[in-house]
Amino acid sequence: MIGVAPPSYDPAAPTTASTLPVGAPATVRAYAGELVRRHRRAFTVLVVVNTIAVLASMAGPYLLGGLVERVSAGASDLRLEVTVTLFVIALLIQAAFNREVRLRGAVLGERMLADLREDFLVRSVGLPPGVLERAGTGDLLSRITTDVDRLANAMREAVPQLAIGAVWVVLLLGGLVVTTPPLAPAVLLAVPLLVIGCRWYFRRAPSAYRSEAAGYAAVAAALAETVDAGRTVEAHRLAGRRVALSEQRIKEWTAWERYTLWLRSVLFPVVNVTHVTVLASVLLIGGVFVLQGWIGVGQLTTAALIAQMLVDPVGIILRWYDELQVAQVSLARLVGVRDIEPEAGDSALKPDGRHVHADRVHFGYLEGVDVLRKVSLEVAPGTRMALVGPSGAGKSTLGRLLAGIYGPRAGHITLGGAELSRMPAERVRSHVALVNQEHHVFVGSLRDNLRLARSDAADTELWAALGAVDADTWARALDDGLDTEVGSGGFALTPAQAQQIALARLVLADPHTLVLDEATSLLDPRAARHLERSLARVLDGRTVVAIAHRLHTAHDADVIAVVEDGRITELGSHADLVAADGAYAALWRSWHG
Repeated sequence: MIGVAPPSYDPAAPTTASTLPVGAPATVRAYAGELVRRHRRAFTVLVVVNTIAVLASMAGPYLLGGLVERVSAGASDLRLEVTVTLFVIALLIQAAFNREVRLRGAVLGERMLADLREDFLVRSVGLPPGVLERAGTGDLLSRITTDVDRLANAMREAVPQLAIGAVWVVLLLGGLVVTTPPLAPAVLLAVPLLVIGCRWYFRRAPSAYRSEAAGYAAVAAALAETVDAGRTVEAHRLAGRRVALSEQRIKEWTAWERYTLWLRSVLFPVVNVTHVTVLASVLLIGGVFVLQGWIGVGQLTTAALIAQMLVDPVGIILRWYDELQVAQVSLARLVGVRDIEPEAGDSALKPDGRHVHADRVHFGYLEGVDVLRKVSLEVAPGTRMALVGPSGAGKSTLGRLLAGIYGPRAGHITLGGAELSRMPAERVRSHVALVNQEHHVFVGSLRDNLRLARSDAADTELWAALGAVDADTWARALDDGLDTEVGSGGFALTPAQAQQIALARLVLADPHTLVLDEATSLLDPRAARHLERSLARVLDGRTVVAIAHRLHTAHDADVIAVVEDGRITELGSHADLVAADGAYAALWRSWHG
């Protein structure tokens, strides 16, 4: 078959920043089998109900064939009343069970789709935080929205309809064999054409649909990154370059869209020719058999009607199997997270104490490029340490390493003598907590947002946590108090209020070691200072590593570490570092004008 060549661009490779894998075929098959096993009873009922509906639909051709046979034989009593009565009964049974087929198929699809969404969410939440951060917003967003939307139609329609179509074809062919055995092989004449067309299509379609989905993810990534960094784009006059990048990715994505459309434009005419071939072969061969006296006219009528009925189930199978090619790609992208091994860690590894120690740590986000080099640090229990330094020096990266978000490429970071990177993630979270500039408010009540940190917290504890971060005043002023709906569609919290909610969660979680990465950055300096003093009472006795650009935070710390170019260049108290007249002293003088 002559056709257009696929686009040369490979969206899965250089243009998308995604680090989340696409599920291997074995993973996809295993998950699909798991879904079927979960709902095997519903599948069985669907097949049984569909079988009854198909058998009822075959009564019409059988009755009409018998009527034609009696007419051709010159019978005087055609028994029309019996034939019509049986036909109406079969029609009513078919209508009733067809309704059940559609209803049960839709319910089954919705249940499987709900399972898929829940499985993806649970698995994604359980991934290492570093994996999710490196994946970027574009790939995650496209999987959660576009891929789920594509799967929704497949789960609701394609899977049930494929089961229905397969049962339908088998029963119709069985009916043809029973009623007119000599004509059953005539149907096979169209099989080679159908096999060749489908083989040609399905050898090209899966990879094309994968590239189309990856191309869309690349478009989403480019747009999301541009919007998120809008101010930076404007400040550096990068608007033209970002627009050009978006247009290029849209062009590449639409090229794959056109290619997959062309593939379908070849397949569907082949299917139509197959339908015509089936009916024509039955009529032509059956006509010869009638003339030879090998079969009756009634049998030919029944066979022709059954052959015509094959059009619908074959069309259903091919249509929804094509839909599954798109859905299979989306399913592979969603179940790809199952190929990421969770950081199980050593369950026997437990910290003996609260002492934090970093020994000659190297770390980088890219292979061969270290952001931190030869970093050694000790934080005694109860110490308040501040990490200061210029932007891009590696402060936040060091904070994430100390919080156990990332593991070092070389060297060791231990808590109470236990290596953080080898401990189970849940155990690390019970000892160390990270609060950064990104504060999320989830759709739901204020109470539910706070209880994310501790699900069994009583209302008195929730109010105490809000009071500890100076949020109880505005929270008590809400019409419904803790029952107030917040998030999208609810009460709109200001960025500062969202930040206070995040800090209140921290109070409820009650870890002994905290890493605060610009935790009060969204508050004005006076409010931030007041909040930090309030937090000081709550955090008293805990180990705190604070990453701050506001040097009053460093002024109050017990120890200050100056991070420059991925190294710790100065370490000591505020007074000692000012007296040393080094990098910190210069920052302090600049801060005070």
